[in-house]
Amino acid sequence: MNMPKIPLGAWVDSLVDWITIVFAGLFTFITNVIEGLLNILVDVMSVGPSIVLIIVLTLLVTYTSRWPLGVFTFLSLLLIDNLGYWEASIQTLAIVILSGALTIVIGIPIGIWCAQSKTVRKIVTPILDFMQTMPAFVYLIPAILFFGIGVVPGIIASFIFAIAPTIRMTNLGIQEVPNDLIEASDAFGSTSSQKLFKVQIPLATPTIMAGVNQSIMLALSMVVTASLVGAPGLGAEVYRAVSQINVGQGFEAGLSIVIIAIILDRITQNLRKPAYENIVSRKIIFTILAILVVGTALFGTFTKEKAVNGDKNSIAAKANYEIIGIEPGAGLMKLTKKAINDDYKLDDWKLVEGSSAAMVAELKKAIDKKEPIVITGWSPHWMFAKYGLKYLEDPKNSFGKDENINTIARKGLEKDAPGAYKILDQFFWETKDMEDVMVKVAEGMSPSEAAEKWIKENQDKVSEWTKGAESGNGEKIKLVYVAWDTEIASTNVIGKVLEQNGYDVTLSQVEVGPMFAGVANGSADAMVAAWLPGTHLEYYNKYKDKMVDLGPNLKGTKLGLVVPDYVDIDSIEDLK
Repeated sequence: MNMPKIPLGAWVDSLVDWITIVFAGLFTFITNVIEGLLNILVDVMSVGPSIVLIIVLTLLVTYTSRWPLGVFTFLSLLLIDNLGYWEASIQTLAIVILSGALTIVIGIPIGIWCAQSKTVRKIVTPILDFMQTMPAFVYLIPAILFFGIGVVPGIIASFIFAIAPTIRMTNLGIQEVPNDLIEASDAFGSTSSQKLFKVQIPLATPTIMAGVNQSIMLALSMVVTASLVGAPGLGAEVYRAVSQINVGQGFEAGLSIVIIAIILDRITQNLRKPAYENIVSRKIIFTILAILVVGTALFGTFTKEKAVNGDKNSIAAKANYEIIGIEPGAGLMKLTKKAINDDYKLDDWKLVEGSSAAMVAELKKAIDKKEPIVITGWSPHWMFAKYGLKYLEDPKNSFGKDENINTIARKGLEKDAPGAYKILDQFFWETKDMEDVMVKVAEGMSPSEAAEKWIKENQDKVSEWTKGAESGNGEKIKLVYVAWDTEIASTNVIGKVLEQNGYDVTLSQVEVGPMFAGVANGSADAMVAAWLPGTHLEYYNKYKDKMVDLGPNLKGTKLGLVVPDYVDIDSIEDLK
């Protein structure tokens, strides 16, 4: 069909931009509240040595789920502490508890409303269907724009993803209350509120608690996804392990998540009827627990020293002493950590892990408001063409000299597909060429369309790449790349060139570690995305004997810390 494309994406973008501007104050308020509550939870659980919280959780699990599970809790939490994931576990617990609390506070009233009104139920049900089927990653996109990078968008996305079971099960539980009991309460002259709180909710509690349990488990399943926008905790550890192909670290962090999931699941399942309620009343236990939590929170609030990091009106303070980074496995992040901790001694500054997409979203948000921001940057990148940006001078050479982007192929590709191998070997272009493709993609064109358009406009360069190369006969070629704008551009262009020369090309987006590992073990044929000799040096050295380095396809890349032009500093040393 030749119908013009409905600009649905553009409409959604416009709506999000409008919401971001109009409700900026509300989003700031929500961000401050959630961050404040999260900090309180983390402070409460961090009081004293780790053994204190381990004993408290062990006693709570024992009370609700009997002593064998209490023993399991004690030993497994000691294991988490021994493996070095205790602080990350506390962060994860705090995120899940806060997300779960939001689902209870908001989800149960909506579920009750649905049970009492058919009109509300008809409206809410399709919304819940949409929320449960929409990929969780999609929630992160507007969440970044509304709430910035960090833990808050992760909590909001987790809450949206996890609230549906609480609403559905609350609605179901109340609707399943037998009609004869409802009629009996009406016959005794009960008011609507009496009928709800003394008949319907008590009878529906098992079903409601099942929904709450499922919501908490869904919130826990989001911790890895939330790490893509800078949420701390075990999810970030798993994400880091995946990007670095660190099997041991991934298993340890994953095991820690499983342990926490088991503990939370058993507590929420048995909270209504604890195993040892016949010995100690629920009210006594929960009253003691509440006093401990509130008392610890108040004590921490009044005794906590607030650090004053210089002038509150300084650029550093306005940037919240944060450098917005990208994927934790990127070499650029390691260089930045070294610059912060070792070379420039920026003790007050924190490097925020996330993703390149989240970094660009945070940059756009700051530029729209003319606020100071410091990011990890590299060029070529379309953001330099779209925004006024500058690199901070690096007098201590923390980020090294200019780099190249190399093409790397698997061993045996030259024999299996000599034409494709030669095209890849001869692939070389300039920074301007790559930026032309990236700008087209940033303006809304698909990477495939942008690549085709560039190829049509630059046949002279393409003919140099294909000169003397045999045409393919449908041989399959798999190219891997990371989700950086530079690599999206280059991989799509070379992929289209290979297709036009008779090859069946598949493009696979992966993390940095899997990209190198895939070419090394032969599950991928090539990549045009190896930043050397600095950014990807660790991965290159690990796998170089199992790959073929075809040399640079682009020279003169640059890495460093980047700020908008309107930020009145010129050097990394100025961040002090």
